[in-house]
Amino acid sequence: MSKDPAILFYTSDFITGTITMTDDQRGKYIILLCLQHQQGYLTDEDMLNICKTYDKKIYSKFIKNSDGLYYNERMKFESEKRQKYSESRSQNRKICKTYDNHMENINENEIIIVNKNRNKKGKNKKFQPPTIEEVKQYFKESGFSEDCAINAFEYYSDLDWHDKNDNPVLNWKMKMRTVWFKDEHKLQEKTDFSPLNDIINTLKK
Repeated sequence: MSKDPAILFYTSDFITGTITMTDDQRGKYIILLCLQHQQGYLTDEDMLNICKTYDKKIYSKFIKNSDGLYYNERMKFESEKRQKYSESRSQNRKICKTYDNHMENINENEIIIVNKNRNKKGKNKKFQPPTIEEVKQYFKESGFSEDCAINAFEYYSDLDWHDKNDNPVLNWKMKMRTVWFKDEHKLQEKTDFSPLNDIINTLKK
């Protein structure tokens, strides 16, 4: 599994926690946080390369473990939380019955052909990912459940709008139709019992 390139960053907490630092200290501190996110832990050499010398305010933001490695507790917590979330989404995709490898490949081939034709005409447009509300609305209008819409949106969002073969999604509506629109995910029609209720109410009188 590749390294997650992003993490939740709480700007208000950062400003509050660094209010007494100088701009230079804040800059060094944020670089160390980014480096920890990429590496997991920081060595003495990492700390000194960034700080140049021991800086009490910056070093106080990190814990040194028994192996002599430094880490910021909040960054460690947020990184692990993000990793667990990504793993849970990956597991959900594995057990989800909506994903059809055969249709995925067919759909991607169709999209590539369409895109090549558009390139020849000079009309190819840059793909704009939909919002969750747009996906939910499209599923609703097409007669499919909101849960399925959310699963589809989160699946491609986690992959930066690429499919499992790392091919970019070029037409998200076509992708939804060919891969996710399944009979088992259609909205259940509600039976109208009002006429029957009218009869029962009449008999009760």
